[in-house]
Amino acid sequence: MLIPDYQSIMLPLLQMAADGQEYSLREAIEKLAQHFRLNDEERQEMLPSGRQATFDNRVGWARTYLKKAGLLQSTRRGYFQITPVGKSVLQKQPSNINVQFLEQFPDFIKFKKGKRDKSEVENLDSTVLEKTPEENLETIIQGLAQDLATELLENIKSCSPSFFETLVVDVLVSMGYGGTRQDAGKTVGRSGDGGIDGIINEDRLGLDIIYVQAKRWENPVGRPEIQKFAGALQGFRARKGIFITSSSFTAEARDFASRIESKIILVDGQALAQYMIEFGVGVNTRKVYELKKIDFDYFTE
Repeated sequence: MLIPDYQSIMLPLLQMAADGQEYSLREAIEKLAQHFRLNDEERQEMLPSGRQATFDNRVGWARTYLKKAGLLQSTRRGYFQITPVGKSVLQKQPSNINVQFLEQFPDFIKFKKGKRDKSEVENLDSTVLEKTPEENLETIIQGLAQDLATELLENIKSCSPSFFETLVVDVLVSMGYGGTRQDAGKTVGRSGDGGIDGIINEDRLGLDIIYVQAKRWENPVGRPEIQKFAGALQGFRARKGIFITSSSFTAEARDFASRIESKIILVDGQALAQYMIEFGVGVNTRKVYELKKIDFDYFTE
């Protein structure tokens, strides 16, 4: 089944706490996962940032909203239990609990007013309301990153072959390869001796080397080019290679690279743009937003 949105989790979460016992968030997550019959794949699905499981995040936000409405309360660090208000709500046997349902509670109204005007909430798309605030934030960030990657790729394709080789060096060095920028620049961007554009150290000590092929192309790179690169690696008795292009690779090229003995990593234009964003090559930071959460250790007496 699909992972339930955080509003769909509210009622089962409150019902779980109906026995008046203390529950930790982890206990709640496990019980609710069983309630919704989530399989391992659904349990392991991550937010776009990859830092937290989607279901875990949604249970956490369902708990937060119920606490803001006064239906749940914190008892000690990391634990919560139902309140008398929460018990009275369950006695009425509601068929569903969502944000609109919680608006009948004054504490929740105060919480919402602290976030945004009611008119703004009413104008939000239903798909936005189904997601937790963190999911919405990460979706926005992911969209901005994709737009940036597209813009980067357009600029990559318009640069000269020599600049593309420089860009490749900058990305590899930023990722930790090649030792110093000066050392890497000497070895990548040569004349293409034997089908190899250059070599680069795998680590700063130069314990192993990687052979590099960099192609600023418009058309997809096919299997023949990968075969030639693999043959060049064998000629140098090399075990590792990176083939970087501003375009893409055909399915045949990727299949061939996955089946040969030499380890050849294929980096297409999209992946190259993502690496540039991740390692700060050709981009700068306009603004930094910090997402902070309460430090429960501070309040532990």
